[in-house]
Amino acid sequence: MDGININGQNLTLQRLVDISRFDEKVYLDKEAKDKVKKSREIVESIERDKKVVYGITTGFGKFANVTISTEDCKTLQRNLILSHACGAGKPLPTDVVRAIMVLRANALSIGYSGIRESTLETLIEMVNKHVNPIVFEKGSLGASGDLAPLSHMVLTMIGEGEAEYEGEVVPSKEAMEKANINIVELRSKEGLALINGTQVMTAIGALTVYDAINLIKISDIAAALTLEALRGIKDAFDIRTHKVRPHKGQLKTAENILRLTEGSTFITKQGELRVQDAYSLRCIPQVHGASKDAISYVEEKVLIEMNSVTDNPTILKDGDVISGGNFHGQPMALSFDFLGIALAELANISERRLERLINNQLNDLPSFLIENGGLNSGFMITQYAAASLVSENKVLSHPASVDSIPSSGNQEDHVSMGTIAARKSREILENVKRVIATEIMAACQAIDFREGLVLGEGTKAAYDFIREHVDFIKEDKVMYKDLDKITELITSEKLLKRVEEKVKLLY
Repeated sequence: MDGININGQNLTLQRLVDISRFDEKVYLDKEAKDKVKKSREIVESIERDKKVVYGITTGFGKFANVTISTEDCKTLQRNLILSHACGAGKPLPTDVVRAIMVLRANALSIGYSGIRESTLETLIEMVNKHVNPIVFEKGSLGASGDLAPLSHMVLTMIGEGEAEYEGEVVPSKEAMEKANINIVELRSKEGLALINGTQVMTAIGALTVYDAINLIKISDIAAALTLEALRGIKDAFDIRTHKVRPHKGQLKTAENILRLTEGSTFITKQGELRVQDAYSLRCIPQVHGASKDAISYVEEKVLIEMNSVTDNPTILKDGDVISGGNFHGQPMALSFDFLGIALAELANISERRLERLINNQLNDLPSFLIENGGLNSGFMITQYAAASLVSENKVLSHPASVDSIPSSGNQEDHVSMGTIAARKSREILENVKRVIATEIMAACQAIDFREGLVLGEGTKAAYDFIREHVDFIKEDKVMYKDLDKITELITSEKLLKRVEEKVKLLY
C-alpha cells in the first residue's frame, strides 16, 4: 500500500512535510491498530464498572471532582469540544493544519489514549481526502495541550465549525459529506484524547525547523557570495583553525564556505589585499555554526515530541490510568524560543554583510551598488528594510516560555506559552528569508562590478541561477518584485537544489 504508515515511532520531519505539503497518503499501522483497540477496551471497562477516573467519568480542569454519569459521557465529550473551540486570530496555513492532524493521529496511534480506532481513522481520512479544518492561530496557553486550536480541529470531525475543501471554506458538515467521511459521535475519553496534546505548537515548530535547516544552508550561500563580492580572505575558513575549537556547526560552516568558493579568483589570501576581514565575514563559521547547533538541538527535541504520548490521563497496558502532565509544552516552548533566537542571529549578521556591500566607505564598490548615484538610490533602502526586519526579530526573540498565567480556577497554575513561541519562531523565519534574499541580490549586483575574476563552483551556480530570474540593476526600478522572486527561490528550495547539484552542503 502506497503512503506512510504511522505508529507513533517513526515519523520524521521529511515524512511530515511529505504529508502536509506534498499530499502523501497516511495509513495506520496494523500493530498500532491492535494497541489502540486494547487501550479502548480499558476505557470501556472503566465506564462499564462506573469507576471514577479523570476525563472518562469526571469533568475537566477545575471540574475534575465532578462525577459524570454513564448516560452523560457522550454529552460531556461533545460539550468539551464546543466550549473549548474559542480560538482567535487568523486561520493557520493549510500545511500547518494538515501537520496538526498527522501529529495528533500519530500520537494516538501509540495506544495510550483510549480512543476508538474508528475515530482515529476518521482523522486520518480527513488528511487523505483534504478536509482541512479551519483552526485559528491564537488561544493556546501551551499546557493542558493546545486545547482551543485542537478543539477547532475536532469541530470538523463532529460536523461543526468550518473546513477548507477543494479550495473553498465551507461548513464542516458539508465538507465531510462531499468527501464521503462519516461524522463522529464522540464517546467517553475521545474528546479529551483529541485535544489534550501539544500538536499545534509542535506542527508549527516542526515545519519551521524543517525550513530552518534549508534556510541555514542558504545563509551559507549568501555569505559565500558576499565574501567573494568583497574579495574576502579565505584563510579564516581554514579547517585547521576550526578543529581547535570543534563545534560541529562551526566546522560544517567553514567547510561549506570552502566548498562554495572552490576555484574562486575573487577570494583572497591573508595579506594579499588586507590582513583581516570584519567580523561579519571572518566569523561566519562561528555565528552560522552556533545557529546550526541550536537548530540541531531543537530538531532532536521536536522528533521526540512528534512520536510521543502528550495527552492525559495515560491509559497504561496493565489497566492503570495515570493522571500526569505530558500535555505540558515546556520542552517545546524552550526549544522554539531557542529556535527563534538562532534564526534571528542569521539575519543579524546577514544585514551587517549587506551594509558592507552597499556602503562605499567599507568597500571599493560604487555607493549603494548603482551607477550614477544621486540620480539613482540603488540598494540604499533595501538595507533600511532589512534593518527593520532585523529589529523586529529582536522584539520577537523575547522568550515566550518565561511567561505563565494561571488558568482553570488556578488548577492549571503554570503554563508554557509554547504555541506562542512556535508562532514567533515562524514569523522570525519569514523575516530572515527576506533579509538573506536582500543580501543575495546585493552580492550578485556587487559581483557584476568586478571584471576578470572567476567565481567559485558553488557561488557561480547560485549567481547564474539568480541571474536567470533577476537582472543587474542599471538604474532605479521597483525593488520589491525582484526581492519577492529571490525570496520565492529560497522558500521553494529551488536555489538550494541548484547549488547542491554542484556542491553538497553540510548541516
